[in-house]
Amino acid sequence: MDISVVIPLLNEQESLQELYDWIATVMQSNRFSYEIIFIDDGSTDTSWNTIQALASTDPNVKGIRFLKNFGKSQALHAGFQLANGNVVITMDADLQDNPEEIPELYKQIKGDNADLVSGWKKVRYDSVLAKNLPSKLFNWAARRTSGVNLHDFNCGLKAYKNTVVKSIDVHGEMHRYIPVLVKNAGFTRIEERVVKHQARKYGTTKFGMERFINGFLDLITIWFLSKFGKQPMHLFGALGVIMFIIGFGFAAYIGIDKLFINPHARLIALRPQFYISLIAMVIGTQLFIAGFLGELILRSKKQEKRYKVLETANL
Repeated sequence: MDISVVIPLLNEQESLQELYDWIATVMQSNRFSYEIIFIDDGSTDTSWNTIQALASTDPNVKGIRFLKNFGKSQALHAGFQLANGNVVITMDADLQDNPEEIPELYKQIKGDNADLVSGWKKVRYDSVLAKNLPSKLFNWAARRTSGVNLHDFNCGLKAYKNTVVKSIDVHGEMHRYIPVLVKNAGFTRIEERVVKHQARKYGTTKFGMERFINGFLDLITIWFLSKFGKQPMHLFGALGVIMFIIGFGFAAYIGIDKLFINPHARLIALRPQFYISLIAMVIGTQLFIAGFLGELILRSKKQEKRYKVLETANL
């Protein structure tokens, strides 16, 4: 199979039929073998009814319905697990991503042997203050922190090799940082392509301003995990040792001073160095224990499902 199109959605009933028709037209005109995987992330409208109707008439359409809203990352993860195409395309269901970009994205993966091609919505039709400026700040911070040189990390329109989506674990709200997850997994051929952005035709956005706050917190998390996630002792243990050495150094200083240099000076417990020493050694011990516990958790953790499927279509 040439292409799998993975589409996470939440309450997008009005756009689904139009989106399906558009994708099917592009695929058939380019003679691609394909599948369209809709992941209904707990919609409360009639989105699932539309997906079922499409699946009943077209075997290329597949659907997953979550029991409740588990989030876009979990929806993408479920779609990635099912994707069979050599190239996997992700796009949003709100018609702001243009399916006519798919052939060029496919060619860039196959022709340039890229691992990931990320869309760049260079010209946007969103609110300047509510979306465009915060998005630019967010992308600047992501570039500086991750070392991945992309202009639009959170663009929903992306193309991947199948081996890439099978190798990454998208969880929490990490869909914003899929290029960073791809890089951390060892795939280095990450490219970018300017894509068309269209104004939302139906409904309203499902993401509020809090996504930028959450996005920056997730950026810190993914930076930490990429550097120390597999070996937390390398961070906590090192900091613990440094703090313990500082504390022990102060303790040795005031001990030697009291015993040999100035035995008639004030009591050790009355010196500020005593409390610095005590606190530093306690913090050092706690940091070391935190690193040790992190190592134990990593070695004993079990993979748990982060979402529950209510029903499927054509699977």
